[in-house]
Amino acid sequence: MKRTTQNRFKALTSACVMVMMATVAWSQTLTWLGTLPGYDRSEAYGVSADGSVVVGRAYNDAWYARAFRWTASGRMQDLGTLGGCCSEAYSVSADGSVVVGYAYNAYGQRRAFRWENGVMQDLGTLPGGYESEAYSVSADGSVVVGYSYDAAGQIRAFRWENGVMQDLGTLGGCCSVAAGVSADGRVVVGASGGRAFRWENGVMQDLGTLGGCCSAAVGVSADGRVVVGRAYNAAGQYRAFRWENGVMQDLGTLGGASAASDVSADGSVAVGYAYNAAGRIRAFRWTPLAGMEDLNITYARLLTPDSALVVATAISPNGRYIVGYGYRADTEAFLLDTGPRCTPHNGDADNNGCIDDADLLAVLFAFGNTGSDLGRVDVNCDQTVDDADLLQVLFSFGSGC
Repeated sequence: MKRTTQNRFKALTSACVMVMMATVAWSQTLTWLGTLPGYDRSEAYGVSADGSVVVGRAYNDAWYARAFRWTASGRMQDLGTLGGCCSEAYSVSADGSVVVGYAYNAYGQRRAFRWENGVMQDLGTLPGGYESEAYSVSADGSVVVGYSYDAAGQIRAFRWENGVMQDLGTLGGCCSVAAGVSADGRVVVGASGGRAFRWENGVMQDLGTLGGCCSAAVGVSADGRVVVGRAYNAAGQYRAFRWENGVMQDLGTLGGASAASDVSADGSVAVGYAYNAAGRIRAFRWTPLAGMEDLNITYARLLTPDSALVVATAISPNGRYIVGYGYRADTEAFLLDTGPRCTPHNGDADNNGCIDDADLLAVLFAFGNTGSDLGRVDVNCDQTVDDADLLQVLFSFGSGC
C-alpha cells in the first residue's frame, strides 16, 4: 500500500512538473529577424495582428535604409523606394497586407507611401508642400496618418483616405505631426507645438503634460479612448504616459527616463523603452497589475548573455506580440511572442478537461509566484498564484473527469 501511494505521488509530481513546464513556457519565443544582405542593422516598428508580419527598416549593402516587410517564413523583403535612395516602414495593417512609411523619390524628396501587393504608392503632400511621411495606418489599411509640409513650409499632421490628404490643423502654433490612428481611422493622435493631442471629428484636443513643458502622443487604443506617449514631469524628466478620460497617468520608470511607443487594442498593455538604474536603455511592458516590467528580466530565459531588448516599438492588438530592436551581434529587429494572454478558467491548469490531482499540485508548486506570464496556474489571472487560485481548483475538483 505504501509503495502504491509513493508511486502515485511520483506520477502526480511528474505530471505536475510537465504541467508547470507547459504553462510557464506559454509558447513564448524570441525571434531575431536578421538583416538585409550587406549590413548588420535592422529595426522593427510595426506588427500584424497575428504576429506573422513585421515591418521596419534595415540597411542594404550600400548602407542605405530600406523599408522591409518580414514574414513568418523568415524572409525579409526590401520594399524598395519611390525612385530615390532610401525608405523606412513604420506601420502595418492588421492582416499584414498594407505597409506605410516614407521613401525618397527621384528628386531626393521624402514622400509618405502606402505599399500593397508589391506596389509602393506615393501619397503626395498637402497642397503646395514638398515632403511628407506616414507613421500609422488603420486596421484595414484604408486610413493613413503622418505629416506633410504645406504651402507655407510648415509641418502639418495629415489624415489620408481615398486619395485625399486632410490637414488636421494645430493646437494654435505653426506645426503638428500625427503619429497614431485608431483601428477604424476615426481618432488620430500626435503632437502639436510640443503638446500631445487627440483629434476626432475635426477637433484637436490638448492632452496636457505631467507637470512639465511638453508631451507627445504616439499610440492609441482600437476605440481611440486610451492614448500613450511621453511627457515631461515637473522635475524636467520625460516619462511614459497613459491618458484616458482626461487623466494623464505616469507609467513609472526602470530607474530613469521612459517613453511609451504603443498600446494594445483594449488599452491595457503599453510598451516602450526606459533607462534603468545603470543608465542602459531597456524595452518595457506596462500593465495595470504588474506596472512597468523590463522585458529583459521577464523573458531572460529567451536571451543569450550577449543580447538585450533595447526598445519596444509596437504591440499587436491582442497584446501578445511585441516588436522592436535590440542588440545581438549588432542592432537587430526582434519579434517577441509572449504567449496567449491569461484567461480566467475553472481550475483546469493543464487544460485537459479534467480537474484533478495534477491541477492541484501544479497550483501548489507555483504558489506564491507573481508575474504576467505565469500560465494557467494563475487561475483567476491576477498575476499571483495564491489562495484564490487554489480554492478555485478545490471547488471544481473532479469536474470533467
